[in-house]
Amino acid sequence: MAAKIPRLAIMGHPNAGKSSVVATLTENDRVAIDKRAGTTTKSDFYPVVIDGRTVIEFIDTPGFQNPNAILEWFQAHDDTPDLAHAFVKAHRDDPLYAHDVALMDPVAEGAGIILVVDGSKRIKEKDRVEIELLRLTARPRMAILNNLSRQDRYMDQWRDALSKAFNSVREFNAHRATYDERIKLLNALKSIDQRWEPMLEEAVDAFAHDWERRIDQAVSTTLDLLRQALSYRVSRTVKSGKVIFQSGRDRVKAEITAEFEDGLRRMEVEAQEQIRAHFRHNVWNVPPDSILGQDLLSEDVGQALGLSRRQLAMVGMAAGAASGVTIDLATAGHSLGTGALLGAAAGGFLGMMGGKALAKLDIERAPNTHVYTIGPVSNPRFPFVLLDRIVLYSARAMNWAHGRQAADEEDPNKVPDREIRPRGFTEELSAQDQRELGRFFAAARRGKGAEHEAACRDIIKSILRGVSLNEIDSRIDL
Repeated sequence: MAAKIPRLAIMGHPNAGKSSVVATLTENDRVAIDKRAGTTTKSDFYPVVIDGRTVIEFIDTPGFQNPNAILEWFQAHDDTPDLAHAFVKAHRDDPLYAHDVALMDPVAEGAGIILVVDGSKRIKEKDRVEIELLRLTARPRMAILNNLSRQDRYMDQWRDALSKAFNSVREFNAHRATYDERIKLLNALKSIDQRWEPMLEEAVDAFAHDWERRIDQAVSTTLDLLRQALSYRVSRTVKSGKVIFQSGRDRVKAEITAEFEDGLRRMEVEAQEQIRAHFRHNVWNVPPDSILGQDLLSEDVGQALGLSRRQLAMVGMAAGAASGVTIDLATAGHSLGTGALLGAAAGGFLGMMGGKALAKLDIERAPNTHVYTIGPVSNPRFPFVLLDRIVLYSARAMNWAHGRQAADEEDPNKVPDREIRPRGFTEELSAQDQRELGRFFAAARRGKGAEHEAACRDIIKSILRGVSLNEIDSRIDL
């Protein structure tokens, strides 16, 4: 084969889900997907480029228009060495076969074949014709059972028919495939022809290294969010005359509190945009009933994510003992002393109480002015909630199939979303990891998170890597 990279033609009759498969395998949610049959009339090429180098190319082909005629031509010329190339050469100028030539042209040029079939539908004679004519091309070929529904009564029939003509047959739901399932499919391609194995090995390695880099980018985005949010302060200077009465003081307090809370929300949104960019999502809407679609500072999010009260107490004691903090946050600024013992007691107290206030508001009086300052965040639960939210968002971005944009979410026969109790990841970490995170959070509030950052990075990266390999439930349906 002359090509230096694997080139794979995605084939199948109209509306079998070819474009969705291409979108998911190439992580390209801008692949044109139309649910109407026969909308793809030419071959579209989708190279996967990593570090400026194309490592694999997928070709979205039009559906078969005249499969019986092609098969008859193949059978009539069965002594021809390269049937695909010969067919294209013989019919290139025939308008009757324009779609079929567009479909077979990549195969004539040496591309391998991925046949996509809808495994929820009964196998028909037309399907058997297509399977046989693709067998006769003698190209390396894989068949994908792209069953997007709960209907599986025909799957065994499909497997039996396909296994007789294809080097490999795999189930692959293009609307729900995770990263791990995509990599497994690419690895399975290595078995379709031994000559292709080195090229595909190189392509899979490039995918894996690029994925590891993107996980690192997501971890860096997460750490940046935590550092910014936990050290965030908002100050406002007002003239004394505006706060003489309680109504004036309440108004300033409400305004600065709203600015502080909106700032935290904005930081999260900006981090989410970065996460989507890391994992190449352009078309993606979070349902309003999702834990990710609710307000970051809502009671529902606070209850669903973060640590339990007992875990917070233990983390608070460890973080307090390590830093020797005072209990200023618990006593409205009236320090009762310092030292490791007192710090441990303060951390445990705040953890057990849950720390309802988000941050402390300070008022500094000066001649003719008052300076209102809110922040940094003092609530011990909040950083764990914030971390859980951005990790959940990352997990969804990593494992949300790019071809899902074509899914009919209202279809009663679709594969149902799993019932998942809303929860994050930090609650399931070891006590040691929770304490490490607590130390980082405490230091980040003081602008000194660097000393604990390496341990925090390792913890977050371990979660994301586990999610991407299906070792940890990604909670993708939350």
